[in-house]
Amino acid sequence: MSLKVATWNINSVRLRIGLVTRLLERWQPDVLCLQETKCPQGQFPSGPLRDLGYSHIAEFGQKGYHGVAIVSKRPFTAQASRRFCGKDDCRHLAVTLGGATPIIIHNLYVPAGGDEPDPAINEKFAHKLQFIAELENWFAKDCVPKGHESILVGDLNIAPLAQDVWSHKDLLKVVSHTPVETEGLLRIQKTGKWIDLMRQHVPAEEKLYTWWSYRARDWEVSDRGRRLDHIWSTAGLAPACRKIEILKEARGWEQPSDHVPVMASFAG
Repeated sequence: MSLKVATWNINSVRLRIGLVTRLLERWQPDVLCLQETKCPQGQFPSGPLRDLGYSHIAEFGQKGYHGVAIVSKRPFTAQASRRFCGKDDCRHLAVTLGGATPIIIHNLYVPAGGDEPDPAINEKFAHKLQFIAELENWFAKDCVPKGHESILVGDLNIAPLAQDVWSHKDLLKVVSHTPVETEGLLRIQKTGKWIDLMRQHVPAEEKLYTWWSYRARDWEVSDRGRRLDHIWSTAGLAPACRKIEILKEARGWEQPSDHVPVMASFAG
């Protein structure tokens, strides 16, 4: 098996389709999962991607907000999406890649949660916590079919470990690193028996970021980042992950997303 899977919160795919093609041309992942596409269903800019050989495209989109998509050189044998919290926002998409051992790829965009980490006064934060709880319940049901492996990627909007943020102490009361969020994400990981592939390759004691705020005057010098983007896999697939790449240079491209792509390479 040889497989390269990338994930990227693109923050409007139609605005940044040139950055997407730049990524595909340079790093050539087999599969690219996008979040926050902000693109109505049926209006995904597939032409430039098909021209590069990414002829298999799954999308789950809505006007102006959210949205996820998966583009691939490899065909899908199945495709599905799941709705959370009784809402119709487009935050999950899954495809299955065929083979001797089929691989289900889950692409997730977890709610950001707003600014105030109090569900009693912030509906967005309450929504995020409900989303986390539903994810935990879903994965507790052993949602990977027998004979399959699975990869979970996406903008999970939570930096779970102390070294996943520029300052653990300063961010304990900031949405994305509060204990109720980080503990919830780690429960999801444990319940679903997921392996955090990024931390499989980079020790938990080392700083690791995938997001730098637009508000930073000089994001690279200040380096006040957070690891909001993740790649997990089932335990049977984890040993085949040979490399993780955080494509940080994309944050310096013209009109960038505030997130950078992350790519996992599998072989075996």
